[in-house]
Amino acid sequence: MLRGAALRVTRPRVAVLSAVHEHSHADTDSIIGVVRGALGEVSHQAVYDVLRALTAAGLLRRIQPPGSVARYEARVGDNHHHVVCRSCGAIADVDCAVGPAPCLTASDDHGFTIDEAEVIFWGLCPGCTTTLKS
Repeated sequence: MLRGAALRVTRPRVAVLSAVHEHSHADTDSIIGVVRGALGEVSHQAVYDVLRALTAAGLLRRIQPPGSVARYEARVGDNHHHVVCRSCGAIADVDCAVGPAPCLTASDDHGFTIDEAEVIFWGLCPGCTTTLKS
């Protein structure tokens, strides 16, 4: 993957890429924890730099729902969306809407060539819904 994206293969890059593959929608602090567990001492800045490089290379996707810290996922190359729990902040992937979906077509593109629509569905996850009903 790294070589295919014209990136040198380094232990921090491999560790960060593996961490995001294993922990989808993880925030930077969580990724740092996983990487340090695998490699020992790694600086925050090194992980931030690797995340930036992997995102720029298209190997990771950075998402940041309103009110949340940035999170990273390895599912790239498609136009999927997310559902976010208003209570605990859990995030899950939602495949792109299919069929007629006028909300995904801009009413006025203002001259932009649109190649992606970002939709965030908000609600309560099953765990928080159960807790709320109790």
